[in-house]
Formats: sequence, structure tokens, C-alpha cells
Amino acid sequence: MRWSVLLAVWLGAHGAVAAPREDLEAELRTGDIVLHTSRSRQSQFIQVATESPLSHVGMVEVTPEGAWVVEAVQPVQRVRFAKWKARGLKGRILVLRPKELSDAQRQQAVDAAKAHLGKPYDLRFEWGDEAMYCSELVRKAYARGAGVEYGKLERLGSLKVKGLEKPMRERYGRKVPVELELVTPASLAVDARLEVVHSDFPAVR
Repeated sequence: MRWSVLLAVWLGAHGAVAAPREDLEAELRTGDIVLHTSRSRQSQFIQVATESPLSHVGMVEVTPEGAWVVEAVQPVQRVRFAKWKARGLKGRILVLRPKELSDAQRQQAVDAAKAHLGKPYDLRFEWGDEAMYCSELVRKAYARGAGVEYGKLERLGSLKVKGLEKPMRERYGRKVPVELELVTPASLAVDARLEVVHSDFPAVR
């Protein structure tokens, strides 16, 4: 199923999507999960493999100084929300919020994510803690900070990787680990335990 259809069906079942607002930052809450289309080279491969435009994800922390995003790039870092949003293709983002967690639980999840600040980005999408990729950081932060595992683990070989043999060999060598389990931004995006706060994606308005 194409990403646009999948997200449209899911969003239709979870309520209307908010129209874009200039005061979006004021609507954010600590623990919100934000997704966009990265401009990185690997973004196009992630989009193809997951049939989704959502190729990067981070976690919001709201402070008296404004909203920030904790994200796994090179290295894991904490950046201003406005800067994070601007990095996405056309500035479009999807904002999700856990439905049944307290403010304290969401802050604990963000604190768990911040424990990884400074770690390198995991280009191989492995599950160890020595390095982190974006959706791994979010899933682990909520699992360890709030006891909830958002998204699902999927085998690399179960994704739409046909036609991506060359970039995968460049990353992994001749033996691609098709049994590798990973969590994708697209998997987080369709988790029914997360409610839509805002979406800029035309296909799901």
C-alpha cells in the first residue's frame, strides 16, 4: 500500500488533521514526536524502502527558552525546533503525541533520549547503544523512559528494498544483513497510540 493511502486511512480513523498554523511551536509539548522528509542522501532510499515520505524523526522538549528537538544525526544532538523544521523538505512536518502518558512520563522519555547526546549516528541501523539512528533513539527513549515501545521492529529484508541493492552493498558490503531488525520513521508514524497534532503533508490533510 502506498504511503499516502496508508497514512490517509490511519489519520481518517484517528480524527481530522489540523491545518498548518504559524503558531505551531506554541502548540508543541515535551515528548511530541516530530517527523519530516530529510534532505540527506539516504533519505530517498528510506522513502523507497518504507513507501513513506517520512524519513527522519526526533523528540520535542519545551523549555522556557523555547522548543527544541532531540535527534540522532551526526552526532546525536539537541537543536532549536525552528531550525529542525526548516531542514525538512519544504518545511513540512508531522507532529504526533502519545495519548495516554503523563507530562512526567513524556519528560522522562526525553531525558532518556538526551542521555545519548554526543553519540555517533548509526549508519548500519544496528540495535546497540554505541551509536544511534533517528527512529531507534525515539523508540528506546520511550521504552526506557516511559515503558512504551512505539513503532515496530521489522526485518530489513521485509522492507521494499528491491532496486536498492547498490546503496545497501555500499553500506554493508557484499553480505547485506537482511535479517537485521530495525524500526523506521514510517512505523512510528502509523502507531495508533500516537495522536496527530499537526500535519503539513497534502496527502493527509
